[in-house]
Amino acid sequence: MARIDDLLRYDGRRVVVTGCASGIGAQLCEQLIDLGAVVVGLDVRRPAAELSEFVEIDLADAGSIDQAASVINGPIDALFNVAGVSSGIGNPLLVVTINFLGTRQLTEALLPKLGPGSSVNLVSSLAAANYRENLPQAAALLATGSMAEGIDWCHANPDALADGGYRLSKEAIIGYTVTNAVPLGARGIRINCSGPGVTETPILDQLRSAYGPSLLDDIPKPLGRVSNPAEQAAVLVFLGSQAAGYITGQVIWADGGNIAARQAADYEKG
Repeated sequence: MARIDDLLRYDGRRVVVTGCASGIGAQLCEQLIDLGAVVVGLDVRRPAAELSEFVEIDLADAGSIDQAASVINGPIDALFNVAGVSSGIGNPLLVVTINFLGTRQLTEALLPKLGPGSSVNLVSSLAAANYRENLPQAAALLATGSMAEGIDWCHANPDALADGGYRLSKEAIIGYTVTNAVPLGARGIRINCSGPGVTETPILDQLRSAYGPSLLDDIPKPLGRVSNPAEQAAVLVFLGSQAAGYITGQVIWADGGNIAARQAADYEKG
């Protein structure tokens, strides 16, 4: 039987990380390197850390995505889609394009380079906690077949993006995870996503600048604090490792107990 240390290590495994230059992505790269991984980082700007390989990418540009995917050779043992922006940038269509449509296009382009035993790991958000209630919107976006079709859908359904696009984009990430678990499972590929709560990253700075600190301060935090990027990166490390070898199609909420607090209130009501 394998030792837990061995199951968690990435020795000799080749992984791809989007959003490698900052926040959770930068922390994830550091942790993966410490665990022996060969890390290929993708971002709009070069990271400070020394990676095995860096590829510049703009997830809002279909051509940039195709170009980046073409220069990443296989095999890939784990894909970590971490890059994203918040509604604080003030451009709902761009939020959905980067967080979901571009991420989906990159994932689809790289899937042929993933084989049995590999994994796809995405990042959703606590903002998507009510995804079941909003499923029709996310399902309609998921049904689009390309970035261009997705953008056309967004133009045709402005109400779905009226709150800034972030919630919808992260709900679509959950939908993508769930709907791909069975077909990818048939190929021996796992797919999961994490659901971070409030985390100290550049996205948090975007939100503070756009909406003020009270928006984040008012979010219940049973642990009494916000998360840090290293904590969220560690969840992804686990999901991509052999220790999570029988976990697929799941959302792992790393929200400090926020959803549990809501559910506890429901139980108390009876």
